[in-house]
Amino acid sequence: MTTICSVKFNGKTAIAGDGQVTLGEKFIAKASAKKIRRIYHDRVIIGFAGGVADAVSLQEMLEGKLETFSGDLRRAAVEMAQSWRKDPTLQKLNAMLIAFNEKDLLLISGNGEVLEPDENVVAIGSGGNFAQAAAIAMTRHSDDMDASQIAHEAVKIASTIDVYTDDQITTDEL
Repeated sequence: MTTICSVKFNGKTAIAGDGQVTLGEKFIAKASAKKIRRIYHDRVIIGFAGGVADAVSLQEMLEGKLETFSGDLRRAAVEMAQSWRKDPTLQKLNAMLIAFNEKDLLLISGNGEVLEPDENVVAIGSGGNFAQAAAIAMTRHSDDMDASQIAHEAVKIASTIDVYTDDQITTDEL
């Protein structure tokens, strides 16, 4: 389990994620996993929640679609979600992705959804709801924070509530 939160605010988009990897419901296997990655010539940033091997498979699939569609993230995400939903093998993958570039911020799920958030905030994972609520509040009421600070603080808040989220937080932004 994990928490990944992405925020589009004041012309920048940032993402933050914790590093906890949990085996089963009771065992923390690692506290410093990197669940945020740059792909497609460093022009797209993704964050994932769910099974690591499944997320890496999805990352590779999204990279392939980005190559096919010349970096058009929205089109690549829709094509990936359609493939994910239709293929019986891919349907067994247990992961979700947040992906963004300078133009789009998207949530990609295995149910075939590609969603652009209403409030320019999206979060996934076990602490996602906590992080999303915190980030929305900060974007509405903070003029002295940037997107990266908001995303980081939202995951930090989630880590104090959700036992599957730790405070080893990584951030990145475009």
